[in-house]
Amino acid sequence: MKDLKYLAALTIPMTAVVGLYFQGVFTYLTPVYSFVIIPILELLLPQNNHNYSDSEIANKKVEKLFDWMLYLNLPIVYLILIWSLTIVKSTPLETYEFIGLALSLGMVLGTNGINVAHELGHRQATNERFIGKALLLPSLYMHFYIEHNHGHHLHAATKEDPATARYNQSVYSFWFTSTVRQYISAWHIQNKLLKNNNQSFFSFKNDMLWYSAFQLMYLVVVLLFFGSTGFLFAIMAAVTGFLLLETVNYIEHYGLLRQKTESGRYERVKQIHSWNSNHVVGRIILYELTRHSDHHYKTSKKYQILECYDESPQMPFGYPTSMVLALVPPLWFKIMNKRVPKEMILA
Repeated sequence: MKDLKYLAALTIPMTAVVGLYFQGVFTYLTPVYSFVIIPILELLLPQNNHNYSDSEIANKKVEKLFDWMLYLNLPIVYLILIWSLTIVKSTPLETYEFIGLALSLGMVLGTNGINVAHELGHRQATNERFIGKALLLPSLYMHFYIEHNHGHHLHAATKEDPATARYNQSVYSFWFTSTVRQYISAWHIQNKLLKNNNQSFFSFKNDMLWYSAFQLMYLVVVLLFFGSTGFLFAIMAAVTGFLLLETVNYIEHYGLLRQKTESGRYERVKQIHSWNSNHVVGRIILYELTRHSDHHYKTSKKYQILECYDESPQMPFGYPTSMVLALVPPLWFKIMNKRVPKEMILA
């Protein structure tokens, strides 16, 4: 029964459902739950740095329940998306309700969409990667699959990585630089892959072209069936979703840089190059994304068997709380700058 704890990740879409049903002030239940209630719970509850035994890891690694809990997010995300667009089209909403629903849907797209897509994007099975890409579609962030897997995991914790926040860089600056640079990087990576396989730009193997086409088709369908209001709503939700991702990217590697070896190459990614958090609520809600140090150290590991290491830099708060703090740069810098190793600042 303990393995079912990850169903708690569905509390995010559940709050969105409440907002859709009752409307009014309830349209803001999802952001309040995510960035007020969860941070309070993380402050009250103890951290859990327990690692599993070798036998437990072997069993959890092959247990399909953990996979099905991820797959379940696909129908949930799309049902909430369609319901939200239907409400926006057919119900006269106040402006504050419209904004609240867009924020709530965007948070569903970010947590149960992009975050789950991130986990599935590292899998080898075609069907799992398909689900992951489908979950990226409503956030208009399908290029994330290419850039994250072929770019970020190669360049993480270096100045060449768009998704690594510099020391003293604000989250607002990072939103712009990371979003733009990751998209450009995804095209560069795609062109390199095509060239390595002797494929032309207009080849069927050009995934970036397919992603662009699918996302354009999605927006056209929204416009045709839900009108300009639905179109604006879908754009607002998508932006909320990918900015949520970028805020997570911001806190995951803030100020951490790899050193260069005598050969001029960067040292390999270690447990010290990502911020780790053992705060239990964030761990469960985000499918162990907060054990990010181990994820980068051993990319192939599934979320349910990620471990924590004493040498990993530890966040003083959970990821949801840290995301709120990041929105207030002076406070974030005061708390985090002293935790960044001096040798990394000078790297």
